[in-house]
Amino acid sequence: MEFSIVTFLLIVLAMALADICWTLYFIDVDERKAYGASFWSAMIVLVHAFTVTTYVENKIYITAAFIGAYLGTFGTIRWKQRKEKQQNS
Repeated sequence: MEFSIVTFLLIVLAMALADICWTLYFIDVDERKAYGASFWSAMIVLVHAFTVTTYVENKIYITAAFIGAYLGTFGTIRWKQRKEKQQNS
């Protein structure tokens, strides 16, 4: 199995993007925003399709998916917290 650092980093970015989409999806669902939630749902499928088809070929890329998922959710929630803090100030 061939390993590529570029592929590894692309999977990290793709999973970060997927988790950003998931987080924004849940925010829109909670706020009852049908159009926004629908958009994020479609984006989740699109990004995951790329990611899964890539890391199925080489299991080491699952690590990249794990890192990206963590960073995507963590970053989005921190962004949302800062945004809410600014609105409340």
